[in-house]
Amino acid sequence: MLCPKCHQNDSKVVDSRPIDGGQSIRRRRECLNCGFRFNTFERTEVAPLLVIKRDGTREEFKHDKLLRGIIRSAEKRPITHEQMSELASKVENKIREHNVYEVQSKDIGEYVMPLLMELDEVAYIRFASVYREFQSKEMFLRELESMDTQQDQSSE
Repeated sequence: MLCPKCHQNDSKVVDSRPIDGGQSIRRRRECLNCGFRFNTFERTEVAPLLVIKRDGTREEFKHDKLLRGIIRSAEKRPITHEQMSELASKVENKIREHNVYEVQSKDIGEYVMPLLMELDEVAYIRFASVYREFQSKEMFLRELESMDTQQDQSSE
């Protein structure tokens, strides 16, 4: 691995840790030439996954885009970046478990919402309002009532 500082190809791994639910490995390296320490990430290469958007166009699935949507919905909420990253990884893993090469964007939202509700109800409502395109306060109220019904059923 090339050192980003001196560009020599001689480094040793100082530490390795699994991240993203075990889907990736973060390696801490040290350049044997200059002593500079840097991180590298190793991820299994998988077949590209395409997202079919609402307008019918297709684009490559981007983990970072999913994570950004989750982060936006959880802004100023007591959810750590690690929890949000783990949620995004769970969603991606769930999609890939189906061994499909294409997924509807609405299905991605359906995978995110119950996981987000477990973490934080406010973040869930924010995500749902964008995902389901709420146009009125009545739509918000219906979603809140639906949440209450789901909580009542799960506590029985």
